[in-house]
Amino acid sequence: MSERWLLIRGRSGDAADRGVCDYLERARRSLGLCAALPKEALMRILALAILTIATVLTAAPARAQTYDPAYPVCLRAKGAYECRYTSLPQCNASASGRAAQCFINPYFASARVPPGRHYRRL
Repeated sequence: MSERWLLIRGRSGDAADRGVCDYLERARRSLGLCAALPKEALMRILALAILTIATVLTAAPARAQTYDPAYPVCLRAKGAYECRYTSLPQCNASASGRAAQCFINPYFASARVPPGRHYRRL
């Protein structure tokens, strides 16, 4: 077994390589997979399982929407957005004395269409 392992690896295996190989060999024998799967396939399955677990554990949750579409004015302070204001004067009163800036919410749900001629799509 060790000669075959050395031929696959192309170099002399260290203690960690031999430990993994021994573990896979014991698992293969206990599951009765000797004839069903070659050792290389089990190594690939183990590598794929480790990669899958690492991917799942490092996945970040999706961020929520930054702008609240219910209010027309937002305040930006310290990198955080607060869209809780109904007018610019109200927002400016809250922003006074702080390093904050008020702006019109680009995602306000009740935004009016600018006046002008409206065309119907055909």
